[in-house]
Amino acid sequence: MTTNYLVIGSGIAGLTFAVKIAEEFPDRKVVIVTKDSEDESNTKYAQGGVAIVLDKDQDSFKKHIKDTLRAGDGLCKEDVVKMVVKEGPKRLKELLLWGANFDTNADGKFRLGKEGGHSEYRIIHHKDITGFEIERALLTRVHQLENIELLPYHFAIDLITKHHIDDKKAEDNTCYGAYVLNEKTGHVFTVKADSTLLATGGIGCVYGHTTNPVIATGDGIAMAYRAKARIKDMEFVQFHPTALYDAEGGSSFLISEAVRGFGAYLRNKEGYRFMPDYDERAELASRDIVSQSIDSELKKSGAPHVYLDCTHLDMDAFVEHFPNIYNECLKRHINIKTDWIPVVPASHYLCGGIKVNKKGKTTIKNLFSCGECSRTGLHGANRLASNSLLEALVYAHNIFKYHTKHTIETVNLDIPRWNDEGTVIPEEHILIQHNLKELQALMRDYVGIVRNNARLKRAIKRLDVIYTEVEDLYRESKVTTSLCELRNMINVAHLIINQSLDRKENKGGYFNSDNIKVIVG
Repeated sequence: MTTNYLVIGSGIAGLTFAVKIAEEFPDRKVVIVTKDSEDESNTKYAQGGVAIVLDKDQDSFKKHIKDTLRAGDGLCKEDVVKMVVKEGPKRLKELLLWGANFDTNADGKFRLGKEGGHSEYRIIHHKDITGFEIERALLTRVHQLENIELLPYHFAIDLITKHHIDDKKAEDNTCYGAYVLNEKTGHVFTVKADSTLLATGGIGCVYGHTTNPVIATGDGIAMAYRAKARIKDMEFVQFHPTALYDAEGGSSFLISEAVRGFGAYLRNKEGYRFMPDYDERAELASRDIVSQSIDSELKKSGAPHVYLDCTHLDMDAFVEHFPNIYNECLKRHINIKTDWIPVVPASHYLCGGIKVNKKGKTTIKNLFSCGECSRTGLHGANRLASNSLLEALVYAHNIFKYHTKHTIETVNLDIPRWNDEGTVIPEEHILIQHNLKELQALMRDYVGIVRNNARLKRAIKRLDVIYTEVEDLYRESKVTTSLCELRNMINVAHLIINQSLDRKENKGGYFNSDNIKVIVG
């Protein structure tokens, strides 16, 4: 398959770029590859909303910039923060034009929410399923554009670069497309592309206990890493403080930050409201502080979870604002009107990723990255709540604008077909599942909210064993989605552990107990 633009991922980042570029160039082809159904992405599960300054009487760009910089703990790129924040209102207008709906008051103005780390009400939202609504609107527009071909249940295995091509015309450090697996037929084919965009979302499943969907296996970051792109700030894994506790583990239901913004309290097993002891902002402190505070309470008490108390709130207003959360808790026999919600931190968002500039360009020619898999410098050491959807919108627009001003040369190289001669269909799926569970346990136990060098070094040794087993299996087997995902997660785990060891100072979401300076005398 040959296309002008290849988009890998069907969340807000990939779809926004695809819509814009297809509208601008109706004679050019856009191919979107996504490994599950077309609407399955991290975007779909984003509850809170989009942080945008709209009420100029109460709020300002300056305040939003200050809140973002504070959350990022000194590691944000200030010029990027200013750019993203100031672009917010323009990008909102486009969402509205595409048909996205957001909650309004009786006077027709947007009903703005407030979340942890924000000094003002500035979160636009659609109930507590904002991401789902944005995804719906974008997919509706995608299907209206004839020059977009969307391929669900297709898995991008690897980016095509010079080392795949025996041609002297092939340039060093250039992306020519990707090898793609049709998950229903098992056939691997080449997609030759002039420009490739990685918009593959997050890495939550590397930890197992996560608020992310099962597709969040770090595929884009791993592909870029194997293609020699620069990957940065992988140590900054954000743990969401309030995932609904599930004794069975696995993917957790997220209790939105906005619930604490609405006035809910965190209590320990004794019923004590502990957050004021840790931070003057109490429950509205940034996520790293709230997660570390909960971790401290759990270690002191030995309890498996703390509680989120909503019983003192206006329950009619709560149900109107958070119907999905209210009903999900009821399904699990938790009546928010009378019961406290058991919650625990779970891996939620990656602040690092594929290093890009303001135009979304990676360190590989003709390869761009956008959304959670990218590292823009906006988040620094810790993402401010609801800045992620905003970042995806702004950078998708920037990548689009770059393509309108710069000609991407057509690829005229002969790209070899996928070679799997001598491989067999893997029969022992139990090997994949066993190694996956071991990897996730390793990351939870040794590379979690609070780390130390001894555990990190132990994690490397155990990871090396898993890596060797999986690479042997990969060489001998015909590729499957589960095998490729495991391989990608191992690459991501390697990056997180090694970049954790490289960081000698605790910042934002990264905390290593060995980095605490002891002052004597």
